[in-house]
Amino acid sequence: MALVLYHYLYPDDVVSSILFTDLCTGLADRGWRVFGSACNRGCRDEDKTYPRRIHWMGVEFLRIWRPRFRQASGLGRMANAMWMIVAWSLLALDPRIRPDVVIMGTDPILSPVVVFAWRILRPRVRFAHWCHDLYPQAAIAAGLVRDGTYAVRAMQWLLGAAYRRQALIVDIGSCMRRRLEAYDTRARAATIPPWALAELQEPAPVDPAERQMLFGDASLGLLYSGVFGRAHSWVGLPELARALADRGGRIAFSVGGNAAEDLRRSMQESGVPVTFAPMVPGDRLVARLSAGDVQIVSLRENWTGTVVPSKFFGALAIGRPVLFLGSPDSAIAKWIKELRVGWVLNPGRIEQLARELTEWSQCSEAKMLMFRQCHEAYQREFSRSRALDLWDRALRSLS
Repeated sequence: MALVLYHYLYPDDVVSSILFTDLCTGLADRGWRVFGSACNRGCRDEDKTYPRRIHWMGVEFLRIWRPRFRQASGLGRMANAMWMIVAWSLLALDPRIRPDVVIMGTDPILSPVVVFAWRILRPRVRFAHWCHDLYPQAAIAAGLVRDGTYAVRAMQWLLGAAYRRQALIVDIGSCMRRRLEAYDTRARAATIPPWALAELQEPAPVDPAERQMLFGDASLGLLYSGVFGRAHSWVGLPELARALADRGGRIAFSVGGNAAEDLRRSMQESGVPVTFAPMVPGDRLVARLSAGDVQIVSLRENWTGTVVPSKFFGALAIGRPVLFLGSPDSAIAKWIKELRVGWVLNPGRIEQLARELTEWSQCSEAKMLMFRQCHEAYQREFSRSRALDLWDRALRSLS
């Protein structure tokens, strides 16, 4: 039996909730009895509440009631984290729940410390942590806290102690694995990246209406689609947009998030010809993504290893290559090179990149070959079924 602890689970539709719910149902499909425990509130709408107990797709979901602390505020987020950690720790006293393994994520922050109470009350249970966001390193990169302070060192000590009590720590990329190794956890290590929410049998065909709206008559379209926040960078994009415009190409942004206005302002001040469009709902996402020849993925260099952008996997899943703005030490940069599924932007070689992209776009056979290559790489390396098989094998190896 497996118990999965995550702040938000089915029927919440935030991306991380869907991924952890897929983990629950995927393990159930592979013969596990699965309980999923989450809070009773919605992620985007905290006034929305869910039933205390539901059974869906072979999984029993157990809701933890929590107060309506504002998740958008720092104090509210910490209060929610403490509430959930205490409630999950007390689950170890419930005789109806007798898991062989407890799986915990990184929402809320400090979730791995649940292991302390469970190790005392249920010493035979094994523990696994799926690390999507590495704290406090992500908070340091965001400028929310300063490295070396007493609070940061205390958090590192606490999480290090929690990591050392895990039997399995699953990261989502080699750059994150390197950061986790600094904790000297001695836990079994595995890399299982998050899968795309939309998986297609073939590369997605271009949606003509979306293409025209975003790129007009441009012969080459590069698209950044999704949240643009503190972790993301636009370094080199104004110069690339200008170089592509001279060759009939165009960059478009379909963005939201706390840094979207800064991005828009920077592009306007540079005077480069780009397109901005609002984000689209999930049922229109494939059509929006398919309009671009290349998907742009970015991560500031100081964030390397703290997160791995899921946009990379979404792009490959629909059969589109990636242009990555970020550190060459990032897992995404390494995958791009190893799997030959895109380009890594070097700010010192903008003109060369623009020429290469233009030449590629002018050969329809080369484009179709790259689209198929990206789709096949996703199916082979990152698909949901492959990831869930890896999870199943890793958990069974703990017994």
